[in-house]
Amino acid sequence: MRIFNSSYSVMKSYINIDKAEFYAYHGVMPQEKVVGNTFWVSLTVEADVFAAAESDRLEDTLSYAEMFEVVKGEMAVPSQLLEHLAARIAKSLRLRFPSITGIDITVTKKNPPIVGQMEGVGVRLVFD
Repeated sequence: MRIFNSSYSVMKSYINIDKAEFYAYHGVMPQEKVVGNTFWVSLTVEADVFAAAESDRLEDTLSYAEMFEVVKGEMAVPSQLLEHLAARIAKSLRLRFPSITGIDITVTKKNPPIVGQMEGVGVRLVFD
């Protein structure tokens, strides 16, 4: 039995990774390159996963485990700016998974080197 049929209008599908946590060495300040910090990466990728919705087969979708490994690899390469880091992650994901048609990525530094109470600071980049 088919779950979806042609009577539906344009449908979109997304895969999310929410607040993947990494300890890494990104930042402009010298101590950030030595001491490091905790970072969270959240991302939503747009890709057609409707074949997987029908088939229940991993090969018909994008593996979030493989996406996590791409993010992990980029997190291991120090950057000064979170903007640069987020763009690198997005580029690597698109290279590894050409079926991605959009990426919304947020990179958050949990303990920024500024005085004030907050959960963190970060950047969000959205790519079509």
